[in-house]
Amino acid sequence: MNQCRSDERVSFWDVLKSVLSAFFGVQNRRNRERDFRHGKPIHFVVVGLLATLLFVLTVFGVVRLVLWLAGV
Repeated sequence: MNQCRSDERVSFWDVLKSVLSAFFGVQNRRNRERDFRHGKPIHFVVVGLLATLLFVLTVFGVVRLVLWLAGV
């Protein structure tokens, strides 16, 4: 399907899919091995930090909205 050759880099979308899969704990072995073989760790760290920040801000916003709607 989306096989990487030995000289091929992992795309941004592959990194994003891997990070999101890791968030939910459903990443398969083939993709994990591809990431370790062809990916740069800094790309995964940066995307992971940004995804975490986005998640935290989303939860914070939802909580604020619910509290505002409840009149608290």
